[in-house]
Amino acid sequence: MFYFFLRLIKSLVAPLIFATLVVGIAGHSNLKQIGRIGIKSILYFEIVTTVALFIGLLAINISQAGVGVKVETTQKFKEKSTELLSQNLEHKDHFVDIFPENIAKAIAENNVLQIVVFAVIFAIGLGMVKHPKPKETILNFFEGLSEVMFKFTDIVMYLAPIAVFGALASTVAKSGVDILQNLLQLVGTLYVALIVFVLVVFLPIALFFKIPIKQFLQKIYEPVSLAFATASSESALPIAMENLEKFGVAKKVVAFVIPTGYSFNLDGTTLYLSLATVFVAQMCGVDLSIGQQIGICLTLMLTSKGVAGVRGASFVILAGAVGSIKGLDPEKASVILAVDALMDMGRTSVNVLGNCLATVVIAKSEGEFDMEIATGKKEFLD
Repeated sequence: MFYFFLRLIKSLVAPLIFATLVVGIAGHSNLKQIGRIGIKSILYFEIVTTVALFIGLLAINISQAGVGVKVETTQKFKEKSTELLSQNLEHKDHFVDIFPENIAKAIAENNVLQIVVFAVIFAIGLGMVKHPKPKETILNFFEGLSEVMFKFTDIVMYLAPIAVFGALASTVAKSGVDILQNLLQLVGTLYVALIVFVLVVFLPIALFFKIPIKQFLQKIYEPVSLAFATASSESALPIAMENLEKFGVAKKVVAFVIPTGYSFNLDGTTLYLSLATVFVAQMCGVDLSIGQQIGICLTLMLTSKGVAGVRGASFVILAGAVGSIKGLDPEKASVILAVDALMDMGRTSVNVLGNCLATVVIAKSEGEFDMEIATGKKEFLD
């Protein structure tokens, strides 16, 4: 059952990333229309999510949660894995290799970075199409594909408990109960990293832009709580948009920044991805250098932009990232599913919190934020 599950997860990677990136970029690629709001949003998203990636790297390198796990592998396998990893990293040093010569080949080989590059260029080209009918037809197709892949993910994730049980039982049988301690250490590392991220990144941003923190927290408490309970950013979307308008953010800003942020500003998820990828490398006994880890982060900076706000989608990206690095065993990534639900609640809550904060920041920078409504001095009128 585990191998069925793993194959299905791998089959999700290419269409899910391709569809979500095309919809996210092509739907908002007209800079003349979105103007300064679009430029500011993209810059803000890139800066904050990049900081999140490196905080994740720092946290897992400090905790070393994956180190010491004894996995039953032969010396020959270890030597071969090290050789393949070396060859793979050397191969990826060539800048030209990130561009696909054949998109079908890139999809067949599950080359995530090449798929992302092709999807970005394709989306920009689609956004430049002047005639609305062909543009809308193609965009509607990818929106439909994206929705179908979300449901596909839901179906596959129904198999997760059985797959997790089999993978975890097999790992514990081979490696002993010590693996459970490592997994709990991973969960603790993630939550500490998320708390640090909120305190050293979100709080200073809110203070710098003079956002009334108490009132802001009161407005976002409901959507963040819903995201924590359901582990789904998507479920919190409507109430988040409604509450931000009641907080004094202009409707046009909310309508653009929140949906765009759901594809491009998943701070908790990007932090988790960098942390979990290095954790898998540690479990495999592969010592990644700082330069190699930064290279992984550069890849995740792009691939994380295709993460959907639904349960299990981040694991799809993780599996794709781990599978694209030769020498790392994708089976080890599946072990994380045993505690993924616990981690998903935390990272999803930070995703929603980050998108709400980003919306207020962009609104304030554009003069589209009513401080009197936010502080309760003036009543919000729909």
